[in-house]
Amino acid sequence: MQTLFITGGAGFIGSALVRLLITESDWRIVNLDKLTYAGNLESLADLIDHPRHIFRRTDICERAALDALFAELQPAGVIHLAAESHVDRSIHGPGAFIHTNITGTFTLLEATRGYWMTLDSAAQTAFRFHHVSTDEVYGSLGDTGLFTETTPYAPNSPYSASKAASDHLVRAWHHTYGLPVVTTNCSNNYGACQFPEKLIPLMIHNALSGKPLPIYGKGDNVRDWLHVDDHARALWRVFEQGRVGEVYNIGGHNEKTNLEVVDTLCALLDELQPRADGQPYATLKTTVADRPGHDKRYAIDASKIADELGWQPQETFETGLRKTVRWYLDNPEWVAHVVSGEYQHWIERHYSA
Repeated sequence: MQTLFITGGAGFIGSALVRLLITESDWRIVNLDKLTYAGNLESLADLIDHPRHIFRRTDICERAALDALFAELQPAGVIHLAAESHVDRSIHGPGAFIHTNITGTFTLLEATRGYWMTLDSAAQTAFRFHHVSTDEVYGSLGDTGLFTETTPYAPNSPYSASKAASDHLVRAWHHTYGLPVVTTNCSNNYGACQFPEKLIPLMIHNALSGKPLPIYGKGDNVRDWLHVDDHARALWRVFEQGRVGEVYNIGGHNEKTNLEVVDTLCALLDELQPRADGQPYATLKTTVADRPGHDKRYAIDASKIADELGWQPQETFETGLRKTVRWYLDNPEWVAHVVSGEYQHWIERHYSA
């Protein structure tokens, strides 16, 4: 049984990947997460006692802690998801993004390289460092066109700039030191267990609470929506089958304006859990001042991962969004714990690691 390190494994995408690999693979997963506000071990409640899931509360900026973990647990690879990830937070507090996304990635790369150099030649060749990034590093598109793996970088927010820097570090560690890396850049994720600062869970929570549904500007900013379980399957495929040194873009083929997303959500909630007063949820929509530097449109060309690795998304936006709304309706306790902050004490009550 081989061991795989997943950083940020208690986050939204990380927890989806951990659940997938524990369920469908033979990997022993070492879940490294600092448990900042967005890390929620309650998303992995069913894996508390699983023999192939090891949780270690770890800060990727702490080199000594990383060195000790590499020496103790001897992984055959790393999938790096740990990051500060919310654009609005990066605008108001960019320092944490520079620290975690740039310094943290550098520290993790150096710890990985130090461990990798101790391996024999066969283990070095088999080893992979998979860096998970975002399409936001490419900047903003006009009404037409798609991001490809060769699109020049043009990040427009502190968040995307910090992720662009981390991408460049990973590329440099491959070309300078020979570290076997792969990188993926994904479009907007949605699905179960997403922290409610993001658009879709925020709108679901506000709607069910009878609160306004705030929409930036005219609501005409376009994103390519990718279900988190499709993303997790893509990450697994790239980690095990991707070519060393390559970049793979992962998209859901679901371009929607923010207004279209909110309208679709409202219609689903009208169907699945109508309001007590009989009014449609869409009456809660309200517009707010636009985000500074708000990118107009993102859209991914995911033909490379399809052609080389045979990956395609399994969810349409309609099927994925219905599953997502259903999950939030069926898991009010998870949502309540996040909103109240109670989830931050969950590890103390349930997890001994």
